Amino acid sequence: MIPLDLDQIEELCPGALDRAPWADAATGVKIDSRRIEEGDLFVVVGDGAAFRRHAFARGAAATLVPENAFAALAALGGAVRARSRAEVVGITGSTGKTSTKDILAALCRPHRRTIANEASYNAELGVPLTLCRLEADTELLILELAMRGLGQIAELCAFARPTAGVITNIAPVHLELVGSVAGVARAKSELLAALPAQAWAVVPAAAPELEPFLRPDLRYVRVGEDVRLERFQPPALSVAIGEEVVELDVPFTARYQAANAVTAIAAYAALGLPTGAAGRGAADIAFSRWRGDELPLPGGGILVNDVWNANPVSMRAALEHLVDLAGARRTVAVLGDMAELGPDAPRFHADVGAEAGRLGIDVVIGVGPLAGGYLDPRIPETHSVDSAPQAVDALRTILRDGDAVLVKGSRAMRMERIADGLSLVNVA
Repeated sequence: MIPLDLDQIEELCPGALDRAPWADAATGVKIDSRRIEEGDLFVVVGDGAAFRRHAFARGAAATLVPENAFAALAALGGAVRARSRAEVVGITGSTGKTSTKDILAALCRPHRRTIANEASYNAELGVPLTLCRLEADTELLILELAMRGLGQIAELCAFARPTAGVITNIAPVHLELVGSVAGVARAKSELLAALPAQAWAVVPAAAPELEPFLRPDLRYVRVGEDVRLERFQPPALSVAIGEEVVELDVPFTARYQAANAVTAIAAYAALGLPTGAAGRGAADIAFSRWRGDELPLPGGGILVNDVWNANPVSMRAALEHLVDLAGARRTVAVLGDMAELGPDAPRFHADVGAEAGRLGIDVVIGVGPLAGGYLDPRIPETHSVDSAPQAVDALRTILRDGDAVLVKGSRAMRMERIADGLSLVNVA
């Protein structure tokens, strides 16, 4: 981190600052005492005050018990950001923003000193912690920005100060909080509103709800028009950038990840990086945990562990990938509730079930009170359970050698317990 003087930290962050006798500056910021390195500032969040002694034992320069943890972290992140000359690319969208961030970071690292959010450190805690990883020689920060309602992206941008933006797509997510897909577009467009004049922004061509929020003083790259998917035959990916076709080999097989890669390549090109060398970082693409992890099952079976979150768009994409991946294998989809969809939630669940029926999924296990909507009559075998542990119990009698299994649902359903439980299931 670009060092912050402890006196300045005390001015920025009302609260109790306790200094090590040897320290006059902090060279990092952490909220988990187990991750403290020498010179770090340990910021207490929630009930973390009991771990201050542990932080000092690990070499912390100071500990801070702030009056308002979110405000303190925002102030710290903003102070580091103000000292950095790095270009900051903000990424948001309804689906695919974490994977797009992961792909873009891998493509850029061979060309610029690049940092990006860990996993999904993309909200009130994660964004300032990411900003506090900026070093004096950092050239590019790729910053994922999440929201759960109107105004939240604007609040993050106020101290992150992005210089360019990416919106992956607009889809029906968080409808309980923003009311409609138009509300989603309004919330995501807060990133565009925060950009300086003449900044570039990557946006989806097929998102009419976003059009009213496009500022005329920005430079746009439209995915689906200016940059397009030409061919995806794993591992080969071909992307058209205007009249140029960029070829690269990628370490994934899912078509929805290919769509994320097109968005990432559009951003890569907008950064002015050499399109002919885009493939140099492709082999190092690594997705954050629980985003389509593919794991072996007995008898040549495979598990797609895609439990980070779910919405109608990502559910359909995951089901399509399951069918593509399965080949001749039997397909088993374990689908949890999709959260925050508002009064139309039953319809969205029924639509996903209809898609599973259309795709020819062999077995569906619905997990949760809304998951009965997944049980389309065209699906040969269906089951409805209340919780993830009950889904594991059901799999004990359902699963066979060689099955291709998808596990997916919203975070509230804690579907990761199903993937963990599959290691304890004896298949037929």
